[in-house]
Amino acid sequence: MKIAVITGASSGLGEQYALEIDRTRNDIEEIWLIARREDRLAALAQRLEKKTEVLPLDITDSECIAKYSALLENKSARVALLVNNAGFGKLGEFCSMPACDGADMIKLNCEALTVMTSVTLPFMEKDSEIINSCSIASFAPNTGMAVYSSTKAYVMSLSRALRAELKSQKINVLAVCPGPMDTEFLPLAGITPGKSRTFDTLPRVNPTAVARKSLVASKRKKAVYTNRLFYKFYRLLAKLLPHSIVMKLAGT
Repeated sequence: MKIAVITGASSGLGEQYALEIDRTRNDIEEIWLIARREDRLAALAQRLEKKTEVLPLDITDSECIAKYSALLENKSARVALLVNNAGFGKLGEFCSMPACDGADMIKLNCEALTVMTSVTLPFMEKDSEIINSCSIASFAPNTGMAVYSSTKAYVMSLSRALRAELKSQKINVLAVCPGPMDTEFLPLAGITPGKSRTFDTLPRVNPTAVARKSLVASKRKKAVYTNRLFYKFYRLLAKLLPHSIVMKLAGT
């Protein structure tokens, strides 16, 4: 039985990935939903037609990772798709941010993603896929979100390197780099109207469209998916211009 594993599945983009996989991926027979909020996962599972496994786990906790690893072993799992979607950000200058906020971002966005991938890979076969939720913030450093953009630069670098390493096994790794979405991410990050000139003016992207189109890109063995022409142009600018200039253009 081919399985899709989704972290951060209780809301936002993770929820949309579950709905789109359930609707469009005939090769997937079972979906494992991972997040801390069991009630939200259970409610989502009720909306899915495919067989689901609700796993209320904190993937930054070693005991939860051990439980997940044991489940893979006990079920002799065949993971066809791993969606590393769990993550969060915080708006604010580095010097005024509590140390724990930066550490927690690194732990979830980088460490937990790495551990989940490492633990899951032995259960992935030829033509499997890994989708890593990255961000347009990975294209260049961002003042006001220094730690967050750094964690996403890590995700981008890891995704590209891992994709090259796994090419011989025909396992693709896609870094998904959306712009801001009107999900729980923004208020949890402290990004509310009037707090950031940049975020007040940036066009929003649709999480349903991001999930749908990035799943297609993953199936086509793409390395990076960025939605909307505006953000594709920003990605190009970040390649062509010195990052000192890009930071001034995109500063919060």
